[in-house]
Amino acid sequence: MSVEKIVLAYSGGLDTSVILKWLAEEYKCPVVAYAANIGQKEDWAAIEKKGLATGAEKVIISDLRKEFVEDYIFPAYRANGIYEGSYLLGTSLARPLIAREQVRIAQQEGANAVSHGATGKGNDQVRFELGYISLDPNLQIIAPWRIWDLTSRAKLVQFAEEHHIPVPVTKKNPYSCDENLLHISYEGGLLEDPWNEPDEDMFKWTVSPEKAPDKATYLEVEFKNGDPVALDGNKMEPLALFTRLNDLAAANGIGRLDLVEDRFVGMKSHGVYETPGGTLLRECHRTLETICLDREVMKIRDSLISHYSELVYNGFWFSPERELLQKTMDETQKVVNGVVRMKLYKGNCTPVGRKSAESLYREDVATFEEDSVYDQGDATGFIRLNGLRLKINAKLNRYKR
Repeated sequence: MSVEKIVLAYSGGLDTSVILKWLAEEYKCPVVAYAANIGQKEDWAAIEKKGLATGAEKVIISDLRKEFVEDYIFPAYRANGIYEGSYLLGTSLARPLIAREQVRIAQQEGANAVSHGATGKGNDQVRFELGYISLDPNLQIIAPWRIWDLTSRAKLVQFAEEHHIPVPVTKKNPYSCDENLLHISYEGGLLEDPWNEPDEDMFKWTVSPEKAPDKATYLEVEFKNGDPVALDGNKMEPLALFTRLNDLAAANGIGRLDLVEDRFVGMKSHGVYETPGGTLLRECHRTLETICLDREVMKIRDSLISHYSELVYNGFWFSPERELLQKTMDETQKVVNGVVRMKLYKGNCTPVGRKSAESLYREDVATFEEDSVYDQGDATGFIRLNGLRLKINAKLNRYKR
């Protein structure tokens, strides 16, 4: 099937600017440059102007911030999504949303092909393309990094200079960054050696913990069905609320992460992340769950977090198994209603209060004072029954110590 029109996921950076020009020359067809606003700080007018100047037939900029928070961040955080115990899925959650809008635009514009700027070494190529396949398997997929001969940054820069495309990467800013409403990631440059500590001036968002305020910030977050709905007693829309959590956490040095992670494609990679609001939100959410969720329900739910997070990380957002797990996670959240009080101080977010009308915590049961609802003598039989198998094993002398 011939390529008649292409929709490119376009950021205006070096890679996608070169790709835009290369696609137009290679396939001799119109290219629509599509840019997704998911919370990154950009001059959108400049991106549109650059896209048109580089050869795009049309530049479409979609404001997806509201959908990003409501349909991707909040569902993942209801599930307490976290990859390899540390990574809060900032890029992983954004890619399926970008892919969904790209497919919609391709259908709207009569394009029969889509393209992206992800390299053949990273996770994003998988995330984008699994999204395309899930949403419209008839679209042709063009991944330039896997088929062209521009196999190095130096060749990309040379191509850009030959075609009068401005080159934004300099020695002063050598990092590869991905920014959205949930996080900023940094890779490359001196970070390619995992022994190196990043320079302080690399960080764009968070204050260093050392320079954070000397006075703690207290806040209260209210949840309904596992989603935050109010801050300090004020009801807020999801986008506004999450933006405010970002600001408060970043100002207190919260959300920095230095991580070596396992990419889906098989290699390890070293990156640094800033996820201020996400770090704070997850801590708030888990704190409230401790009084709202039944112990055995929480055990089952927690056993699914790793699998859920791997699905998201690996690009299976639109898969039936992720949707099944989401329904399971969301079922547990029907009772996660209440308020959490947090203390933010120099890189730490510490829970200092939690309350809920559906709390399973009973002060009259847990008290160390005299009570009439718990017979401590009942513990004797409980311990003996649980210790029976240990007693039998001990008599058989199975375990030498």
